[in-house]
This record gives sequence, structure tokens and C-alpha cells, in this order.
Amino acid sequence: MRPLTRIAAPLLAACAALTLASAHGQTTGPYSGPLFDTHLHYNQEAWDGTSGPFPPTEALARMQRNQVKAIIANSRPNAGTQTLAAARETRAAGVTVVPFVRLYRNRDDYNNWFRDETIHEMVLSELARGTASGPYRGLGEFHLYESANANGPVAKKLIALAEEKKLAVLAHVDDVAVDLLMANAPSKGRALRLIWAHTGIGGTPVERVQAMLERYPLLMGELSYRPGLTCEGGRLCPEWRALILKYPERFMVGSDTWVNQRWSAYDEIMQGYRTWLGDLPPAVAQRVAWGNATALFDLR
Repeated sequence: MRPLTRIAAPLLAACAALTLASAHGQTTGPYSGPLFDTHLHYNQEAWDGTSGPFPPTEALARMQRNQVKAIIANSRPNAGTQTLAAARETRAAGVTVVPFVRLYRNRDDYNNWFRDETIHEMVLSELARGTASGPYRGLGEFHLYESANANGPVAKKLIALAEEKKLAVLAHVDDVAVDLLMANAPSKGRALRLIWAHTGIGGTPVERVQAMLERYPLLMGELSYRPGLTCEGGRLCPEWRALILKYPERFMVGSDTWVNQRWSAYDEIMQGYRTWLGDLPPAVAQRVAWGNATALFDLR
């Protein structure tokens, strides 16, 4: 009986581990389905229209091999988004482009857009122009390095415009600025579709994130660069896993290719998402990876 006991013990341990994983709704490996990259920049450093380290063929090859089937494209300047929307390589790769108007023509605009009337005029011009993949569906990404600048005259105009035209907003801001932006919307945040880039890149506590999700019914959290999201082995930290399970319809993933190093690391970034998505029940993983963004933009 001793040999049988030696065999049975590890089998029982393995079964116990599988039972524990099942009880926690965990899958047995990385998520393997499609991804929607909800925070992609195609800036002039990557490709300026004639030269650069990441021409459309190279950028789209990275998306294709990672099963990225759709993207929110927002670029500095907006010509980068126009390029992706029109490229035959985009169609060949099977990538759907959801275009956003970025508020930056150059780096100087990062610190001044919220009070610069020419930015408002540029946004109106881009919205009238549209893209080869269809009308713009949102505004941003934009940054507010000081929360109070959410009350800038152009910031107020653009938030009202976004709500009026049912455009989503991709905002790299802190939680205080989210509150101010929502307060400046005609609905006071009830009808503004705000995608919170990084869901608090400064490390907004999970409890505060939860309170904001409860207060603003259309607030979505994009999870690139989010401090404290993952723990050992790239797995979800317990408090974040609990929050995502409580609000499975409110989170999305993105690459944030704001510098060329992020393009170079695109494979690793997407594999990192697949690792922790595998910690979630399959239906929840699919929503965060793909379904929430497709629902937001009514993609078929």
C-alpha cells in the first residue's frame, strides 16, 4: 500500500489545488481571446508619415500577433490616427480603429490646452472632418497636471461638447480632477462617458476608485500603468481582483504607446494583461479584455 499512498498523495494535492482555483473562479492559464487596446497612441516619433521606427506595417503586425482586434487610436498630432484609420494594412490585419481627437498638436499643448481656444477650434475642425474609419468617437487622451485646470474655459467647453455629442473622453487625471470634470458636464456626471486613463496613475486607493464607480454610472477604468494592480508573478492583487469582480463591466485594458519604448514592449505588455486576465472567471476576463469596450462603442 505504500507505493499507492505515495502516488495518491500528490494526486490529492493537485485535485485540491484545482478545486481551490475553481472556487475562486480562476482559469487554468492566460486569457487567450481577443483584446481591445483602449489606449493606443500613434505619435509622430513612431511614424511621421514618411519615416520612423514603427511604420503602419510594423505597428499593425504587433497588434495582429497579439490578437488585438480593435483600438482606440489617439495621436499627437491627429495625423497618426488618420493614417491608421486609412491604412490598407489596418484592414488586412482585421483591426477596427475607434478614432479619438487628441487635444495636442505638439508637446507644448500638454500644459495649455485647457485654456487655449485654438484647441477648441481644432477639435471642431477634426470632428467635422472625420476619418476613413468613420466619425470620431471621443476626445483625448488629455492630461491635467493640476486638478484645478479642469475648470479651464476650454476644458469646460470640451466636456460639455463631449456629453452633447455622446463622445467618450479619455482623461489622464487624478480623482479630484475627475470630480471637477464631471461637475462641469451638463448632467453633473450622470451621462458623461469618461474613460479614466490608468484608473488613477498616482495610486488612488481602491476604496476611492470604488466610490467613484458608484457615483458615476458611466465612468470606465483603463488599467495601463495602474500602481498596485498586480502582485507576485504578474497576478492580480487581491483587492483589485475583488474590485474587478464587483464591477466587471467597468474596466478595460490598453497599451499606452506614448513613447517608442512602449511599442518595442508591445508583446510583453499584452502578455502581461493575458496573465492576470487568466486570474478571472472566463466571462469576466472576456468583458475586461474585449466586451466592455465593444459595448461602449456599439461594435458588432
